[in-house]
Amino acid sequence: MSKLVWRRLALGVLTLWLISLVVFAAVLALPGDAATAILGKEATPDRVAALRDQLNLDDSVVSQYLQWVGGVVTGSFGTSAATQQPVSELLSERVGNSAFLVLLASLVAIPLSIALGVWMAMRRDRAVDHVASTGTLVLAALPEFVIGIGLVLLFATSVFQWFPAVSLLAPGERAWEAPEYVVLPAATLVLAVTPYISRIMRGSMIEVLESEYVTMARLKGLPERTVIWRHAVPNAIVPAIQVAALQLAWMAGGVVVVEFVFSFPGIGAALVDAVANRDMPVVQTVTMLAAGVYVAMNLIADLATILVTPKLRTAAR
Repeated sequence: MSKLVWRRLALGVLTLWLISLVVFAAVLALPGDAATAILGKEATPDRVAALRDQLNLDDSVVSQYLQWVGGVVTGSFGTSAATQQPVSELLSERVGNSAFLVLLASLVAIPLSIALGVWMAMRRDRAVDHVASTGTLVLAALPEFVIGIGLVLLFATSVFQWFPAVSLLAPGERAWEAPEYVVLPAATLVLAVTPYISRIMRGSMIEVLESEYVTMARLKGLPERTVIWRHAVPNAIVPAIQVAALQLAWMAGGVVVVEFVFSFPGIGAALVDAVANRDMPVVQTVTMLAAGVYVAMNLIADLATILVTPKLRTAAR
């Protein structure tokens, strides 16, 4: 197990390094630069040149990259080119808000998806199964911003006025201090990821229910609830764990669109503003945070798969 963890960690570090190269190159490829974005097109060449020198934009590409990577390794993410504020200070509250949003959506989506997948498998080929399968397929086909707009129309404006249409938190206010602003963004994420996990869980559950050991458990006279939750679900949940990890990793990046729809003060809004201002340190930091979450979730999924699968757990030893 320890060898597996170290191997995965090494691959994760290699992946993050490759991503850092791609992110740095992509940011450099953006038209314009931070100095022009900050001062505007009417700024004099002298002012632009002075600001470029202040932001170290005239350094070589290799020098800029090494300075940035060295700061990331030491926990110093640099200074925002647009606000001249430390990136860690600029993103601290926003990261907390986004983490709370993703955590809340995950705590709802994962149990709901597993329960829904089991429920559909237990009613395979019945009318309710067809309706639920079609509904999840439709939700899976909808972009998250369409789901968000639909929830706003339904629960914030046209039909009901239960929740605010936008999540405009007061300065210094955290998301968990105003839960009414988090309901619709979290619901959007839940509806965006639940179809994928539930459909995988349904297919895996159907396959397990047709296995010989489940048939034997039923022939022994065990209660159906025991057969399902003690024998079938633990063996059917492995594919769902992998998909859930991918969906949670997607939320770390996909939350950008949802936060933009609801004006939620998280890393999504910070990333949009940073791209508009050509604020390279902020863009790079947010992207690397999302990549780190993705790598971490894949590692957790691999370990969880081993822990819930007796054959793999024995092999890992």
